[in-house]
Amino acid sequence: MNKKPVSNLMNSPISPDRRFLKYRIALLISIIVIIPLGYVVRFSRGPAPEWFNDSFGSIAYEVFWILLVVLILPRFSQIRAAVAVCLATCGVEFFQLWTPPFLQVMRATLPGRLILGNHFSWSDFISYFVGSFLGWLWVRWLQFTCFRL
Repeated sequence: MNKKPVSNLMNSPISPDRRFLKYRIALLISIIVIIPLGYVVRFSRGPAPEWFNDSFGSIAYEVFWILLVVLILPRFSQIRAAVAVCLATCGVEFFQLWTPPFLQVMRATLPGRLILGNHFSWSDFISYFVGSFLGWLWVRWLQFTCFRL
């Protein structure tokens, strides 16, 4: 029996192997679940303190972007996707220190606030690192379970 290794299956977005399709569907389902979960956590005003909602919303944000990158770029390694997303979100966090009028107008909208953020906070970096690690673990687990023989 001549089976291709998992790494070769991951290189083709159109693979005849159903395990690859199963993995891509699992990534898509994960994205569909993480989006509303992230919004609910971020915007809920229950008994949890605001920092808790912000932190877990940021973790969901990181996981979402890692899932999306791995889904769109299947040849990109999972660890590189996690590191790239973490660096990008850290860059966006530093970008919040720059406040020209055109960015302030963009940040005044909900999409602008969700993507660009509206205030710099050192504590956000912890959530970005934790979210990137958890996102990496999640895509690794999905790959393992979908490609298990």
